[in-house]
Amino acid sequence: MEYFTKSKIIKLKSHQDKYLIADDNNGKVRQSRNGAIKRAQWTVEIIQKLQTHHHVIRLKSHNGKYLTSTETPYPLTLTGKRVILTELENGVDGKNEWQPIRDGFQVKLRSCCGRFLKGNGSNPPWRNSVTIDDSFVKMDGVLWDVEGVMEDEFENLLSSFGSDDVSFASDIASPMSVFSLGSSPPERGSFQTTKPNKLRSGMDFFHRAKAVRLRSHHDKYLLAEEDEESVTQGRNGSSNNARWYVEYVPNYDNVVRLKSCYGKYLTASDTPFLLGMTGRKVLQTSPKTLDSSVEWEPIRDGVRVKLKTRYGNFLRGNGGLPPWRNTVTHDIPHRTVTQDWVLWDVDVVEIHVSKQQPSAPAFETSMPPSPAVAVAPPSVSRSFSRQQSKDDASPRKMEGRIIYYYVAEDDAEVSDEGVQGYSLVFKGNGVEELSKKFEEETGLEGIIVCTKSPLNGKLYPLRLQLPPNNVTMQVVLVLPFSKG
Repeated sequence: MEYFTKSKIIKLKSHQDKYLIADDNNGKVRQSRNGAIKRAQWTVEIIQKLQTHHHVIRLKSHNGKYLTSTETPYPLTLTGKRVILTELENGVDGKNEWQPIRDGFQVKLRSCCGRFLKGNGSNPPWRNSVTIDDSFVKMDGVLWDVEGVMEDEFENLLSSFGSDDVSFASDIASPMSVFSLGSSPPERGSFQTTKPNKLRSGMDFFHRAKAVRLRSHHDKYLLAEEDEESVTQGRNGSSNNARWYVEYVPNYDNVVRLKSCYGKYLTASDTPFLLGMTGRKVLQTSPKTLDSSVEWEPIRDGVRVKLKTRYGNFLRGNGGLPPWRNTVTHDIPHRTVTQDWVLWDVDVVEIHVSKQQPSAPAFETSMPPSPAVAVAPPSVSRSFSRQQSKDDASPRKMEGRIIYYYVAEDDAEVSDEGVQGYSLVFKGNGVEELSKKFEEETGLEGIIVCTKSPLNGKLYPLRLQLPPNNVTMQVVLVLPFSKG
């Protein structure tokens, strides 16, 4: 239940890395990769059940209708039932009430009939559909990440700054979330560029680790300050303050605790880093009871790792100008230029030595010993991992072309143009087919695929066919109601 008490408005992300969204017209719900649209927002209403002494929630969509379970079978399924949107007066029988059940850092939502909310994958008609079910092969289908939307804080921020201030903050790439003044917080003009992880678990980075160092995107180490409370970044990785002792959480194989040299735990606090900002302070604490605020879920991202909190935020090493420089917070990066700030290199500096040493891999016999390999498992050796990925890569001809794309804001302006946007592989040549592909990928409807002229910088719609020979393209997606 704690996932739903901190934020009045949330977003739910399935194991498919897609968000639960409400369709505007037909009263249906589905999944979409575009978590920045308003349809991905759900207002939480908490209800206490007196007869059972537990809490349930209602989830209200942006159009005022509630997420509701039904007994109507979903097509071509044996046990799945439809999930729809209804008015509250039509749901007094409890079908719009959901009981959150924690499962590690995720939740399951159980309906009044005992079935669980499920985000489906596979081929049509199941792809992107949402049902309730009590019979499933993989438990992942009913697990959801809960992301809080700091709407109130954002509105307070905008009321205290002028447009010039917000533009300046955007230019210096500060870690705070800065968005277009013409839209509500979740509709940021361009959606988030967090890409789905192929291998979610990052526990292999901490395999047999007794102590580690964490190095941020800025090549600075996570440091425990001498006041035994603050956590910062610094260049001195040889300092004892950069050493974090790893504790494994009983009954969970995907969660760790990190203890500083002062014997205090790395803690995701609820204290705002700056008033009106979404980032929260990361501290050293010694809680009387070890709760989930000192627990971190490692999630692999290539050869680095993200550390996720119980509320879906990530440990972030900030850059930019003071007061953000060298600070550490936990937050969800909304701007493309700060996406890498939640990535950390893991250096294992001390390992647990078992009585029976495992046999050395065959490849080590032909390699000279090095400190990185002697101390750390191969999976956390940064240079080894990169070399191995190069050796294992075999040249294959890509079918189709890579298309990088951005989403224009309401005024047809493109934000974060200096960085690489989303991408997809497209095998066809027709513009109409490409438009449908983008609608399926983003969840946006009626989009216009445009290219930017190198001469005058204006956007022009694509017509008929794409360029030949599967050349890589960059396009801009413009919404039909755009003012530009």
